[in-house]
Amino acid sequence: MENNSPKTPSGEQQKEKKKGGALVLWILILLLAGGNGVLAWFYLQEKQRADKTEVIIKQVFIERDNVKSDLLKVQEEYATLQTNDAKVNKELDEKRAYIAELLEEAEKHKGDAYVIMKLKKETETLRKIMKHYVYTIDSLGQLNEHLIAEKKSISADLNKEKDKSTNLSKEKEDLQKQVDAAALLKATNFKALGVRTKSGGKKEFETTKASKVEKIKVSLSFAENPLAKKGNRIAYFRIMTPDGKEMYKSAENTFTFDGAKGYFAGKQPFEYNNTEIGITSYCSNSGEKFVPGKYMIEVTVDGSVIGSTSLVLE
Repeated sequence: MENNSPKTPSGEQQKEKKKGGALVLWILILLLAGGNGVLAWFYLQEKQRADKTEVIIKQVFIERDNVKSDLLKVQEEYATLQTNDAKVNKELDEKRAYIAELLEEAEKHKGDAYVIMKLKKETETLRKIMKHYVYTIDSLGQLNEHLIAEKKSISADLNKEKDKSTNLSKEKEDLQKQVDAAALLKATNFKALGVRTKSGGKKEFETTKASKVEKIKVSLSFAENPLAKKGNRIAYFRIMTPDGKEMYKSAENTFTFDGAKGYFAGKQPFEYNNTEIGITSYCSNSGEKFVPGKYMIEVTVDGSVIGSTSLVLE
């Protein structure tokens, strides 16, 4: 008779089954360990990236604070500049308003590295321009002191001569001033252009790009004046650069104007015969590159400044 009862696994089959289960378990453990390693690597990468971003942001905020502090100092320095000259006062008010705008930009874009860098350059430019205003205000102050001293001297002389006709002396003095003023040359059509040359200097081109300018071409006309002295004269051109320096081709190029000494960037001899005459001069900057900004130009004849203009280069 056949035995139909189920067969039980043998001992070897049970061992093989246990080994298979252990192998699967180890594979699962290795997979979990590998997955955790990958996750840990991604976590470290993201943390490093976040740390770098945080450092950059901190640096931008520090730079913003430095720029803002510099702007506040420049604002205080501009606030101390005072003069009675209406034109200079107007320019100073414009600069003060511009500084206030820059401070607002610094606060508005405190996390923008590009804007902060731009504001830093603008702050440096404003400080350089301020030196020009300090020089101009100082020159005006010296001129005022000279006029005050001259007035005191005249008053002392008048007091010594009080037995004489004071009114007549004063009228004579005023008349002489009017005659001297009437005899001065009058500059008209005063213009300045940035120029560069080609073809060995044979062709001349006008440009407003500071990087391309080789010389500043200045031209003007002297109006007809029958009271002016005839003869040979020299026109001196004094140019103040945007950073407050006087342009000159050579350190020996000095001249006297309004009782002071300075450098001239160009000069042009001419003969005046009481009729209108035009002149042109080319002014160089002793080999230095021209910088963007506003150039202030004056013309002096016979020791007196008789005209001025300006040129803005980009």
